[in-house]
Amino acid sequence: MTSSPPASPHTTSPAPLKGRGATYDPHNRFAVTHSEAVDDGWWQEEAPTTLATEVREEHPKTALSWNRSPDLGFDRSINPYRGCEHGCVYCYARPSHAYWDLSPGLDFETKLIAKTGLVERLQEELCKPGYVCRPINLSGNTDCYQPIEAEWQTTRRVLELLLACRHPVTLVTKSALILRDSELLAEMAERRLVRVFVSLTSLDANLKRSLEPRTASPQARLRVIRELNTVGVPVGALLSPMIPGLNDHELESLLDAASRAGARTAGWMLLRLPHEVAPLFEAWLEAHYPERAAKVMSLIRQCRGGKDYDGRFGHRFRGEGVFADLLAQRFSHARRRLGMAERIDEGLDCSQFRPPTAQGDLFL
Repeated sequence: MTSSPPASPHTTSPAPLKGRGATYDPHNRFAVTHSEAVDDGWWQEEAPTTLATEVREEHPKTALSWNRSPDLGFDRSINPYRGCEHGCVYCYARPSHAYWDLSPGLDFETKLIAKTGLVERLQEELCKPGYVCRPINLSGNTDCYQPIEAEWQTTRRVLELLLACRHPVTLVTKSALILRDSELLAEMAERRLVRVFVSLTSLDANLKRSLEPRTASPQARLRVIRELNTVGVPVGALLSPMIPGLNDHELESLLDAASRAGARTAGWMLLRLPHEVAPLFEAWLEAHYPERAAKVMSLIRQCRGGKDYDGRFGHRFRGEGVFADLLAQRFSHARRRLGMAERIDEGLDCSQFRPPTAQGDLFL
């Protein structure tokens, strides 16, 4: 094992694996050393064409994650899972896997961590005397309805607790699994305790399969909007990420489709490529869209002051420059034309909150 600069993804990226977004595992940026596989001419087993999902457990000390970001409409969030099997290659949460001595690449979507005891920790935090109720965001980092939720059901139990103590919540998802909880969400909606946002990236199923391999299809996400709207759950569309030169031409058609399905609000975000996400995304482009890879990266850098990413508050979600401004103008015009509101979380009622151990819970 030697210490040396990491190799370029152009030379280390194997062929894409079936059902996975990342094409390789970048090195952990916190590691002092790293190893590199080299063909020495001896016989080696063939690399697998698929990778199984592994789930390990974590016993968290706290449930709520807090932030003071001026770019976010919430100051607290809950993430039942670390890593995400959806495998979206562009996911801004990938770098967080490095804190667990795992790679932000394939490890992020195949080596997942489920938080056990999360509901109990949340109950304890909501009972603290100084707790002030404001909406909690579910899926602030990874999707709370990713495939392993079907087995672990942590998200559902969190929602059941929040309903019991009348605590408002917002949700963002790409998964049709949320429809499992339609009745629960409808009951919360009756009390003005929930807002749901469905993330829409493309109406092109072929693009979706490589960009977001284990997410719901475009038509399934529109069905989620339609069915949640039918049972009275306020639902909006989040066009994220908008990728210059790849899916930005779909902006108006995505909004049209979401509006027809019943989305009441809409928002958008520009592609973000922090830390290891930039080389992962560029390697993905070269594997799936080599003819336009250079153009896409050029447009991204034009929106980021010549860099792959600009993480400054006020810039990271929207970018800057002519192309970013044009995206913002197109979105604003299309949203107004369709009569959709901006993505806001107003209307959620925090006045009903009562701590989980309140005596009134005995009569639920």
